[in-house]
Amino acid sequence: MELRLENLSRDFKEIRAVDRVNCRMKNGVYGLLGVNGAGKTTLMRMLCTLLTPTEGKITYNGKDIFAMGEEYRKVLGYLPQEFGFYPDFTVKDYLLYIASIKGLNRAAARKKTAMLLQKVGLSKQQNRKMKKLSGGMKRRAGIAQAMLNNPEILILDEPTAGLDPSERIRFRNLISELARERLVILSTHIVSDVEYIANQILLMKDGALLHFGTLQEIIEEVEEKVWSVDIPAAKAPDYMKQYKVVSAKTGEGMAHMRILSDKAPYPGAVEEELTLEDVFLHYFGETAGEEDDQV
Repeated sequence: MELRLENLSRDFKEIRAVDRVNCRMKNGVYGLLGVNGAGKTTLMRMLCTLLTPTEGKITYNGKDIFAMGEEYRKVLGYLPQEFGFYPDFTVKDYLLYIASIKGLNRAAARKKTAMLLQKVGLSKQQNRKMKKLSGGMKRRAGIAQAMLNNPEILILDEPTAGLDPSERIRFRNLISELARERLVILSTHIVSDVEYIANQILLMKDGALLHFGTLQEIIEEVEEKVWSVDIPAAKAPDYMKQYKVVSAKTGEGMAHMRILSDKAPYPGAVEEELTLEDVFLHYFGETAGEEDDQV
């Protein structure tokens, strides 16, 4: 199985939301990482055939996905950042309804629904109305509906947005399990979501693909070093302006900082290993985490 993007671009009037993206993907988890507004959602919508490219093409096993039509959508599962549901449906009825839309017969739908409710940990909540679910439970129901047709390609757009840490961990573990026999594309601006589970990482900025590779390959592309340093707290504001500061913690007159710099920023600074969060700051700087308009 291979999903291939060739010179893929998408324009909205005078704005180029996706700019000549090229990559090849097979089984495993692919983490699409970038700040809000980087073009991730537009790319996802093209992969789901909800938007047509302005230029370039997407192929699945050598066939254009837009020419394949329904044949392609049968192997596709999609969880958008905001997915629609009837609030008064129970979880079970919601999944059965989606199953009927996807063409499953009644017996297959009931069997698949029961299995997926167990897999996503919602068996005990299956008779609860969708509007009564927590945010994490709704996202798990969303994963279940995306898996009803047993897709070979699973596309998840900001799946952990708004979840608490425990739900985020649960979700990451579920995604890792689902990726054993399929291609999972996970779009997010939350670094930890891809750092722990992605086999390959795609860094996206201003619609373009900056880097595509393993975590180690992406880290090796960064020429800056990361330093752990303790400085007088009074100097912290100046250092925040002068350097790329990954983190800062102040206490008892001193500030402990993690700083990206070509050379030691302060006497006694200790060089540490780069993480994906450091790489994120290197490429996206102060824009990391800002709530820009989605594109």
